[in-house]
Amino acid sequence: MKEFELIKQFFTAQPVNRKDVAMGIGDDCALIEASGDSLIAVTTDTLVAGVHFPLDTSARAIGHKAVAVNLSDLAAMGAVPSWISVAITLPEVDEKWLAEFTQGMFELTEYYNVQLIGGDTTQGPLSITITAQGTVARNTALCRSGAKNGDYVFVTNTIGDAGLALAAINGLVELSEQDFAKVKEKLDFPRPQVLVAQMIREFATAAIDVSDGLLADLEHLCKASNLGIDIDLANVPLSDVMLSNLSKKQAITMALTSGDDYQLIFTVPATNKVGVETAMAHANVDYRCLGQLNPSQQINLLLDGENFAVPNNGFQHFS
Repeated sequence: MKEFELIKQFFTAQPVNRKDVAMGIGDDCALIEASGDSLIAVTTDTLVAGVHFPLDTSARAIGHKAVAVNLSDLAAMGAVPSWISVAITLPEVDEKWLAEFTQGMFELTEYYNVQLIGGDTTQGPLSITITAQGTVARNTALCRSGAKNGDYVFVTNTIGDAGLALAAINGLVELSEQDFAKVKEKLDFPRPQVLVAQMIREFATAAIDVSDGLLADLEHLCKASNLGIDIDLANVPLSDVMLSNLSKKQAITMALTSGDDYQLIFTVPATNKVGVETAMAHANVDYRCLGQLNPSQQINLLLDGENFAVPNNGFQHFS
């Protein structure tokens, strides 16, 4: 199967056809109708086999995750996802693998009304690069630099489950079959917090998604806003699987450093705290307050009233 036959068979047929796409797959560029009242948010992420996912990861999970990590970046800006383009490098054309890969992609794009509008295919070691675009009203984007002194810092759901799955895959921890299945689902099929981002946008001042690790991403936000925070680590949200398989300190360390959670950290001024808590309760979204921002430009970690040290801050390429 040649390149254009591959594109036509696996990528052209999709469940979403948006009215704002004037030209999608099939020409040199895609053409998108843009509103004068909105900005277009653009993000690009690459997933490489053996680096961003284990080599035996299913094609459906790879397709899902490739889309999810990009939609998570858009969510962190408060943007509504709209379009993606995909550049995929394949060792060979495997029709069964491609069918499962696009199934994983399109399950997520259909849920969020996102259209695939183009991309590229080449031969080589397996890697997937997705550029995702979305819209956000002017002056409403949740930039990392928007946080203010005194803002409360929240994080959604639980942290560290994907890291625990990777630890089990690498033989660093032994899990029951049931527990492994639970955390492996978090690793393979992360749920970008797109809907939460839309809900909190009117209350929040800044946001970032948890991709490199809770601590590393908190540092990114604090650095951009020239602020610091004292975190009571008892407030870090941990799953029952984490707490039943690791000691308290091991679980907290993994949550702080492992990454791949794709949850949302966001900051809210005191005047909006009740509003965001009410909105989260009505939406039945789990979340936890980590603390309040301060002018120190330092992140202090406290557990049971004592300083807590971690061996590293999170994932970094080329480290």
